[in-house]
This record gives sequence, C-alpha cells and structure tokens, in this order.
Amino acid sequence: MSVSPAPRSLRTCSRTACARRAVATLTYVYADSTAVLGPLATFAEPHAYDLCDVHSERLSAPRGWEVLRLALGSQQDGPSNDDLLALADAVREAARPAPRAVEQPRESGREIARKGHLRMLSTD
Repeated sequence: MSVSPAPRSLRTCSRTACARRAVATLTYVYADSTAVLGPLATFAEPHAYDLCDVHSERLSAPRGWEVLRLALGSQQDGPSNDDLLALADAVREAARPAPRAVEQPRESGREIARKGHLRMLSTD
C-alpha cells in the first residue's frame, strides 16, 4: 500500500504532541555541523522535520553546531521562477555529454601524504 505525500497545508509539526500546522522544514547537514531551518518543503521527506511557528522559533542546535535560518517569507503554491530556472539549468547540465576520462601519466616516486584529491610524492 503506497502512501501519497500530504499536501503542504495539511502537514503538522513533527514534535511529539504538537498538532499545530507546520510552517518550516528543518534539515541537518552533518558534515558541516549545521541545522538548516527554511520554508516548508513541498513534500514531506524522511530525513527532514516539519515544525510549527512556535517550535521553529525555539529551535536550538547541539553545542558546536550552527543554525542557519532561511527566510520563511510568504508561502506560495508551487515553485518560484528561481526554482524553475534552477531546475532547467540542472536538466541542461545532466543532458551534456560526460567528458572523456583522460589517462593521467604515472608519476615516479612514492606517495608520502594525501589531502583530498592532492598527493605529495617523494622524489627518491
């Protein structure tokens, strides 16, 4: 049995025992130790939390984390022009042919350190 996503206006706060209407969505970026609170997402996501106005104002994050609050602004039905342009750009980018892989020449020497995609080689 499949469950269709609830319309944006009918979703309630994810906090236990809160039945208020959700107005914002909270997501976490664990790699950056950041909690992002923004406008209510179009669809309920499994790893995001919908919050009412009271709980979104009282939101706090763990020690050492940053809370990024995006402007909630006026809720609109459907995507904005910016959303549509971003989607069109993403589709164009995905349609471009992938560049062919260029074989890298082999370096002489042994690897002594690495940081991200960079390597330090010894010359002995």
